[in-house]
Amino acid sequence: MSDTQTYITAHCCISSGEIFKNGMLLLNDKTGSDTTGFLLSAYKYFNVDYPKFYKMDNLCKLGFLSVELLLEGRRIAEEYSPETVGIVLSNANSSLDADLNYFQTVKNIPSPAQFVYTLPNIVIGEISIRHHCKGENAFFVNDRFDAGFMQFYVQDLFGRKRINACISGWVECLGEEYKAAVYLVENRPGKEALPFNIDHIHQIYEIANGEING
Repeated sequence: MSDTQTYITAHCCISSGEIFKNGMLLLNDKTGSDTTGFLLSAYKYFNVDYPKFYKMDNLCKLGFLSVELLLEGRRIAEEYSPETVGIVLSNANSSLDADLNYFQTVKNIPSPAQFVYTLPNIVIGEISIRHHCKGENAFFVNDRFDAGFMQFYVQDLFGRKRINACISGWVECLGEEYKAAVYLVENRPGKEALPFNIDHIHQIYEIANGEING
């Protein structure tokens, strides 16, 4: 394991109609909206201006919004070389939500616009385009959230000098169930930064689970 010092400098969680940034509740929408409605409402609430958002599938919308809030006020690809900003994400159901929606179109006329989202790493592509990230990236599909694996993998990239910053975490969406728990890891500490370790990753995921109140 590398002894490179790394830190969680920001984190964002979205689930069950709530959005947290660094443990603070930013939005609580318990109106009973479906997943699509909630994500659109959040997009408008935070005054995001990115017309391509409307074309994305829900998994991409969820990942896009969580990272948009995670990096608010930052120009990460200007602070670091774009080639040293990585993205490492995971979930349990891959792109199944988009797969099922695409399957419905096959019964009539297949939709190329929906087919493009039938791979989970399209989420990374959308985030990369938005924030100009060009570093190492990977999307892992595991049956459960594995903080140990994610910490090891990202820390190894830092240790091998492949990245200086990394957007990492869990982005899952299937039907009306959605959850994002993402965090920014950097090799230099910021204000109120947390050491990048398994315990702190679990604490962030617990916010998304609603197990702790920020």
